[in-house]
Amino acid sequence: MTVRVLLAEDHLLVRAGIRALLSAVADMEVVGEVTSGIEALEAVASLAPDVVLLDISMHGMNGLEAARRIATDHPSTRVIMVSMHASEDYVARALRAGAQGYLTKASAAQELERALRAVMAGQQYIDSHISRAALETYLRRLGDDDTERDVLTARQREILQLIAESLGTKEIAFRLGVSTKTVETHRKQLMDRLNIHDVAGLVRYAIRTGVVSPDESGG
Repeated sequence: MTVRVLLAEDHLLVRAGIRALLSAVADMEVVGEVTSGIEALEAVASLAPDVVLLDISMHGMNGLEAARRIATDHPSTRVIMVSMHASEDYVARALRAGAQGYLTKASAAQELERALRAVMAGQQYIDSHISRAALETYLRRLGDDDTERDVLTARQREILQLIAESLGTKEIAFRLGVSTKTVETHRKQLMDRLNIHDVAGLVRYAIRTGVVSPDESGG
C-alpha cells in the first residue's frame, strides 16, 4: 500500500529535497505541498494523507498548533515534525501537541524513510540526534505544567503567534476576519492568563515555548 505524504514546509528548497528523497521510495507518494499551518489543515481535510511532514516554524499558524488540530480533527493522519530545533523542549512540545515523530533538518536521508515507516506501524520515532533518555527526563520534569496547551485557547495561541510576528491589532483582525475589539479582548485575556503585561514579554514567551522561532519574531 502506498503511503500518502503531505509536505507542510515554507522553504522551497527543503520541500524539493524531501520530495526528491521520497520519489526514490517505491511505496511512498507526495500528494500535496503547503507552506503554512492553515494550508496544512485545509489539505489534510481535502486530501486525507496518511502522514504530514510538518515544519514547526511557519508564519500565521505554526506547526505545533496545526499538529494539535490535526490530532483532534483527523486522528487517522500521523504527524512527523521536521524542524531545525534539536532541543528536548521542542521535541516534548511536539509530542504533546500530537506528533508521532520528530526529525531535525540535520537528519540523514535514510532516517526520513525510517520515521515514516515507524509512524505508519503505530510507533513513535525520535531523531537519532536527540537523546531519548534526556527527552524522557525532560517530559517527567515538565509533567502537566504545559501552559501553552492548557492555559491558552486555540484562538489565543493564534493571536500570540501573530503578535510575536510583529503584526498590529488591525493586521491581526484582518488576517483572522474578526473585529479589532475582539483581538484586543483576546490579547488582554492571554496577558491575564500568562501574567505578562507587555508585548516584549509575550514575544519572549512565544519564543521560549516554541510558538515562534527567534528569527521569526520582531526582535
